[in-house]
Order: sequence, then structure tokens, then C-alpha cells
Amino acid sequence: MTKHEQIATDEIMNEYGLESVRAQQLIDAARAMGPALRERSAQCKADSRVPDETVAEFEQAGFFKILQPEQWGGYAMDPQVFYAVGLEVARHCPSSAWILGVIAVHNWQLAVFDDQAAQDVWADDPSVLISSSYAPVGKVKVVDGGFRLSGRWSFSSGSEHCKWAFLGAVVPTPEAPFDMANYRTFLVPISDYDIVHNWDVVGLQGTGSHDIVVDDVFVPEHRTHKSMDGFLCDNPGNAVNDAPLYRMPFMQVFVRAVCTATLGACEGALEAFIEVAKTRRVGPNLMKNDPFARGLATEVKASIEEMKLTMNRNFEAMMTCCRAGEPIPVEDRVRYRYDSAVVADRCLELSGKMLKAAGSGGIREGSELLAFHLDILASQAHVANHSIPFANNMGGMLFGEENADFAV
Repeated sequence: MTKHEQIATDEIMNEYGLESVRAQQLIDAARAMGPALRERSAQCKADSRVPDETVAEFEQAGFFKILQPEQWGGYAMDPQVFYAVGLEVARHCPSSAWILGVIAVHNWQLAVFDDQAAQDVWADDPSVLISSSYAPVGKVKVVDGGFRLSGRWSFSSGSEHCKWAFLGAVVPTPEAPFDMANYRTFLVPISDYDIVHNWDVVGLQGTGSHDIVVDDVFVPEHRTHKSMDGFLCDNPGNAVNDAPLYRMPFMQVFVRAVCTATLGACEGALEAFIEVAKTRRVGPNLMKNDPFARGLATEVKASIEEMKLTMNRNFEAMMTCCRAGEPIPVEDRVRYRYDSAVVADRCLELSGKMLKAAGSGGIREGSELLAFHLDILASQAHVANHSIPFANNMGGMLFGEENADFAV
């Protein structure tokens, strides 16, 4: 890289990265929302829905624009910025952070679809939001100009705030009726699906992750995206959206949406644990003076900071490749995928330790520590937070096998 190219790259990083003025403004805005998010958390859980005012505040603050292309009024910032905002929100309300993550990341995903799809969604209003459910449960029939789609998908977080949905299905061929290599994401307007309100859970209640039902609707070709294009980082949308951000592998961007809320919740749990320790007595002494409690708080804090650093390091390494127009090594992508998936495991272990150490101070009705713990527990239900398959794939590569996962 020449000196002039390096200067240009540095300028781009300063404008779109974590150190930029805009990034700091966004993070400060998320931090300032903390008291209001905590105040609304009970309503959020009771209603199984993040309050409309919270979503409106996210929009006003520009959170949904962070990964959105600039041609649609977005900021097209580095993923590290987006997830730094999510971490701040999750410290106060994991449900709000969860839907922010999985909805706003779709503004990045739409950019890798054929540009006509973005025209369909945003032509009249670039603030329109998209929910998702990627499980490959849809039934697909190939027809002229596109597909007929039917099915029922679970866990569409924040669906009540959205006017479109990304839904997963495998396109059958005569040779392969069900081959995940033929997996696609289908973009469907709200007029073509029903929301079945069935979100009754013990954690992340406010995400409103209801079912989506589609009955034999037409989806044009341009409103579908092939997973293999996402794996190869060569997408139809790159004809228009050619910034390095949109050369990132799809799964590397998306999976952090479902573990960052977990990591932020662990930080919130630590803050709750510290508050319990300030007043709870262990024998004649305050718990905050107990060496075990102090050691545990230190362990949790150090672990949280390590996981943050790992996330930012991995994103920076990938963005460096994308800026240089170079492929991200597959072995690195496999490791980054595991690094993301294991976050929920680690956070659950840490919050469990704090809950046990807090004793009766953690299990009473209304306990913030218990609420954060249950949110972390619920986050493990997402398939992207199941670490064992990704550990198995990475381990196989360490023993000389080829990568067996195209969702990295």
C-alpha cells in the first residue's frame, strides 16, 4: 500500500470507525437512554413488546442508520460502532438491545440484495424496518419470475415494529430437494404474512419474537438472496453498495446481533450484583468486603472486557481485508464464528456464579440480577448462540479437515 493509499484508508477509518465523532455521539446517545430504558423494562416484559417510544427514540438517535447505505440516508459505519451502541442499550434492557440488533442489522442485509429490493422497501420511506426468521422451514415452488412461498416461522423478534420480513427457505431442485447450498432469504411485505402472537417465555420477553405465517405468496427473484453469495462475499447489491462494509460475510455481521445483547446483559448483571453486594451481609460483614465477592466481580469484569476486545479485534481484522479488497481467510472466519457463538455460554456461566453468590439477594421477586440472568438464559435458544457445532468445525480444521460450514 502506498503512502497516499494509507492516508486515504486512515481517513475512511476515522470517519466510519469507533473513534469518529459520529460514533461517540451515537454511543453517548445510547448511554443517555439508560434510565428511560430501565424505567420501561417492566412494561416491556408485561407487553411482550418493546415500547413504541423506545423504537422511536432509537430511530431519532440514528441507531437504525448505523449500517444502512448512505444512498438511503444511512451512515454505513463499521460494525464495531453498531455493536458498541447495542452493548450500551443491553446494560439497561436486553430485550430492547436484542430487537435493535436483529432489526437494524437487516438494513445492512438489504444492501446486499439486488438493489430493486431496497427500492421496494425504502423508496417511499427509508426508515421502514424489517424483521426476520431464518430457519429453513419455508416451502418453495419455482415459478416464472420468482417463487411461491409458504410456511410458518418462529422467533421473529420485533416483528410488530416492522413492515417487511426476511424468511428462510431452501429452493428445491430435481437433484436435491433439500440442500442447504440452495438456501435463500426471502423478502416479504407485511401484507403477505400474518403475525401469530405466541411469545410466552421466561426471558427476553420484550422481544416479541412471535411466529410469522405465509400462505402461498409470490416472491420475485430480486427479493431473494442466496446464502452462497453471502458466503462468497459476492452479492447482487455490491453492484451499487460497493463500500468495504458490504463486502463482509453475512453471518459474521449478523451473528453478533444475537450475542451482543447477551454480553451487554452480563454487564448489567454485574452492575446489579455490585448493588446487591453493597447492602447484603455475609455474617457480620458486608458482602462487598468479602474476598470471594470481590474476586468474582473482577473475574466477570475482566471476562466482559476480553469478549468486547475479541469482537472489536475480529471486526477490525475483517474490515482491514475488505478495505484492501482481499478475502478473509476461511480459517479466521471459522474462529470468529466460534468466538461469537461462545459468548452466550460464557455469560450464562458468569451470571450463574453471581446469582449463586448473591444468595437470597438475587432470587427475590423483582431482582434485577435474576432478570438479567433469565435474559441471558433465553438468548441461548438462538441457534447462532449454540457453540458446539462451531467448536466442532473449528476443531476439525485444527486437525486438518476442510471447513464444513458455509455460514461463517
